[in-house]
Amino acid sequence: MSVPQIEETYKPMEHQGGNPDAMETEDSPAINDASMVNGDASENDDAKSDEIAEEDDEFGFYRSQATFSFTVDNINKLVESTTSPPTYVRGLPWRILVMPRTIHDRSAGKSLGYFLQCNAENESTLWSCHGSAALRILPAKDGVEMLDKKIEHMFYCKENDWGFSTFLPWADLVNPEKGYITPDKKVTFQVHVYADAPHGLAWDSRKLTGYIGLKNQGATCYMNSLLQTLFFTNKLRKAVYMMPTESDDSMKSVSLALQRVFYELQSSDKPVATKKLTKSFGWETFDSFMQHDVQELCRVLLDNVELKMKGTCVEGTIPDILEGKFKSYVKCKHVDYVSSREESFFDIQLIVKGNKNVMESFRNYVKPDTLDGDNKFDAGDFGMQEAEKGIIFKHFPAVLHLQLLRFQYDAATDMYVKTNDRYEFPEVLHLDEFLEKPDRNDSAVYILHAILVHSGDNHGGHYVAYLNPKGDGKWCKFDDDVVSRCTKKEAFLGSYGGVGEESYVARNSTNAYMLVYIRKSKLNDVLCPVTDADIPEQLMERLNEERQLEAFRRKEKAEMHLYLSVNLVTEDMFCGHQAEDLFDFERSHFTRHIKILRQASFDDLLNLISQGIGYSKNQFRLWLFSQRPNNSWRPTLLETGETVGKHLIEVAENENPWHLWLETIQPDSTEDTLPAFDKQGDILVFLKMYTPSTRTISYCGHVSVPIEGTSVVAMEKTLRKRGGLPPNTPLLLFEEISASELRPIHDRNLQFGEVMDKLMDGNIIVFQPVEPSCPDAARYFLDVFFRVDVILCDKNDPLDPGFTVSLNRNWTYGQFAEKVAERLDTDPMMLQFFRVQNVRDQPGNVIRSSFDGQLKDLLQIYGTRKPSKRLYYQQLTMKVNEFENKRQFRCMFVWPNLKEEEIVLYPNKTSCVAGLLEECRKKFAIDSSKELRVLEVVGNKICGILRPEKALEDLTPYGQVARLYRIEIVPDDQKEISDEEVLICASHFHKEIYNTFGVPLLIKVRTGERFSEIRERIQKAMEIPDNVFEKYKIAVVVAGQVKYMSEDMHMMMNLKDVMPTMSSKLCAKAWIGLDHLNKNSKRHQSRFGYTEKAIKIHN
Repeated sequence: MSVPQIEETYKPMEHQGGNPDAMETEDSPAINDASMVNGDASENDDAKSDEIAEEDDEFGFYRSQATFSFTVDNINKLVESTTSPPTYVRGLPWRILVMPRTIHDRSAGKSLGYFLQCNAENESTLWSCHGSAALRILPAKDGVEMLDKKIEHMFYCKENDWGFSTFLPWADLVNPEKGYITPDKKVTFQVHVYADAPHGLAWDSRKLTGYIGLKNQGATCYMNSLLQTLFFTNKLRKAVYMMPTESDDSMKSVSLALQRVFYELQSSDKPVATKKLTKSFGWETFDSFMQHDVQELCRVLLDNVELKMKGTCVEGTIPDILEGKFKSYVKCKHVDYVSSREESFFDIQLIVKGNKNVMESFRNYVKPDTLDGDNKFDAGDFGMQEAEKGIIFKHFPAVLHLQLLRFQYDAATDMYVKTNDRYEFPEVLHLDEFLEKPDRNDSAVYILHAILVHSGDNHGGHYVAYLNPKGDGKWCKFDDDVVSRCTKKEAFLGSYGGVGEESYVARNSTNAYMLVYIRKSKLNDVLCPVTDADIPEQLMERLNEERQLEAFRRKEKAEMHLYLSVNLVTEDMFCGHQAEDLFDFERSHFTRHIKILRQASFDDLLNLISQGIGYSKNQFRLWLFSQRPNNSWRPTLLETGETVGKHLIEVAENENPWHLWLETIQPDSTEDTLPAFDKQGDILVFLKMYTPSTRTISYCGHVSVPIEGTSVVAMEKTLRKRGGLPPNTPLLLFEEISASELRPIHDRNLQFGEVMDKLMDGNIIVFQPVEPSCPDAARYFLDVFFRVDVILCDKNDPLDPGFTVSLNRNWTYGQFAEKVAERLDTDPMMLQFFRVQNVRDQPGNVIRSSFDGQLKDLLQIYGTRKPSKRLYYQQLTMKVNEFENKRQFRCMFVWPNLKEEEIVLYPNKTSCVAGLLEECRKKFAIDSSKELRVLEVVGNKICGILRPEKALEDLTPYGQVARLYRIEIVPDDQKEISDEEVLICASHFHKEIYNTFGVPLLIKVRTGERFSEIRERIQKAMEIPDNVFEKYKIAVVVAGQVKYMSEDMHMMMNLKDVMPTMSSKLCAKAWIGLDHLNKNSKRHQSRFGYTEKAIKIHN
């Protein structure tokens, strides 16, 4: 047995920094011992944990956890590593690995190396398995405690063992006084391991669980978790199947794509792809590598599906399943007066911070606010009254979505952070206490159906879903493409979160983010059985046809190396070709395709063609399209004699696909066979006629011409006849040499062999009637050679398909700008053009009007002609040469009545804030007596006043929260600020100071000022009616600490402590908060505060 080398491979957990001593402490994340035996709850678990029923975790070969022991005999004589027999967990072999380790940097001699080994004999580099374990040494005598240390690791091919290099000094291990070694020199090691289902191995989710997973496109785990949750909301799945999609575009229909995913999840045996679904959203590949908020996607997707259901037989399904109602009210304490309003909700957002469980969050959610003192309620005829303001639920839906608000704004860091506190939720949720009128016949009792779990922080992470698919308490874990059975304890305790001893799992950032409950009385309705009979026949046929076609394409792709693809080009495909040569090979998909084994003979190919076209083999002939040295493509004869005894791929010289011209007997021919072709004495010539008046080319067939004995003049009669020209029409003749060269034929008394550049089959003669006032064929071909089709798209319209313009690649900027302007009916100086980003095909760098190159340089065209290219443009309101010296600056303009207007200004690039303000003054014709200023706004709070001399190039969004710049007219009372005065931001929020909204403003405050005066100034500036403003609670927020104020109080802070040193006189450490309900909140708002691209479904 070989001794493993002492390397850094053998090290403790990664987050401990690789220090072998780090695991020696007892501070490591603990795994509850009792949780390691068949899912039993530990004795010190709190009440909620005890409610979780014990259940058998013995899944056999694929079980999720196991405890196994390994006794080493004569351990005092151990010199090499030794491993235990394998114990199988999640289908993988797990072994105990122990060895003596020499400690190089210590005076002591040896230590015990103790590791857990996983799947060590598997040579695959693709597998991985996350596991956590307790490594133990069992005591050998009474009174000695078991030695127990914890590990957590992602096992994979390069790190298939994990543990401790110095688990225990070797002297302590073999010392009988320590109590670990028996008198006969035996030591017993024990490991309890818990493992997730492995990735990258042959894990058959359908066989092991009855369910199937979803493939991760890169960062779509959040979407996969939500799709599984919606899929197992069976009533919703049935409704999705019933949505009419017969005439929908298979690539753009969200409804059809969702039907497809649900059908595959229901019937497939392999993990289901979601690329067609994200493509139907209008997303690009890049979007699949950007993680989003699952709560936000839930709202956006359900909104889209609900909209698509309108006007169909399933209209109203989503409200029927998910819509509840609550009543917001104000109830006077001393008089009989209540003001109330009913509203709908589709989910409930519960605050995690400061609450221990779901019930506490609900109670705080409905806890009324007291309106008293200066904040009394206007009760109409009853006057100002003390009252309570709150909400009460009228009706809970059949399916209740609870969004757990784990991301909160942190004032100290000016960013959003994740709350990882332990937060419990029951399997059975009783909500009658929160209803205005509980239904005695239908109690609001809910069964937990799904737990969506997030691991990570506000910058990203990973999502998994724990689901109770049938509502019977049998849970499964859905981790992208892997589905595994799990215990109820794992689903619950593994999702509560918490840190240190509170955490069931060692990952502190792993916790529930969204909960789905189903009303117990509606359980059978919501989880109704869904079979193939519930899928419309036409939908199933369409999806099965797609599946069969994809299977055929996969098979075809897999067998591609066995076959030769032959493209047969027939003579009718030469007609209409308006460029050089005879055929554009980019149109080869229009040809007749034949797939034949590479090892077949040439005669096999002839027989196959004969059967396909209905001609005998002597009625057609094959010509190979070959490339000449000047890059032209011309047919050359394939002689049967050269193919004898050769495989077809040898005849094709490994060219695949193989392009052949199929020459057939003419339909009006009186002969039964194709005329013979003398390869030594004849030359195959193709004829094309150019019409100068219409600048078009007509294909006029081919002729076999003897090399000797036939003069050019003798061919003119045939040319006029083929071109439909009157007899004696004067002709100009050319030989087409290459794409850019037509050589005139002047001496027509010479034989064809004498006038041709090279005597080769496939030469082309171009002829035209003489029209002196029109460019000849040579000029036309030169124009075609330099022509390029460019698609021009509007830069400001992402959905603009664009229009195509034929341009000359040698044109200058001015020439092609004039051509595009002609199409747009505008002045070329009022257009600006942009290159294309090669990766994403989106607008790239601007093309300056002073560009002195040619169009081919912009389009990167070199060598032969290329297919159509793309450029972007935008129409300007000023001339482009003037515009290029400007900078585009997006900001908000706020009118004195606090109405916002998004604007785009164009100050000079080298300008400063003063120049920006001057542009704004011109745009709105603001009188010069009015002073303007630029404010910096973050999170709906004003955090800075920009100095006029500040350079615009320094104004870029930065940090975790994007900045917004706004321009406003300075109020008269703020033009002069004394030493005892300061400007302070007043901003709206609701309950929590991170939940800011609305338009903030600056208020002037002076030391010792009565708060009643400040209230009046805020109310006047915001133009809020008395009966509304009296409901606002006013608070002063200093460094995240909130203090609510009353009218008879002075400002309880020393302004000198918060006065900035800059001349703006803006208070930087405090702000005034207006606490009230946000009536403009949207159902689909996201609570992820970090900078990310908003989720949009474009179709």
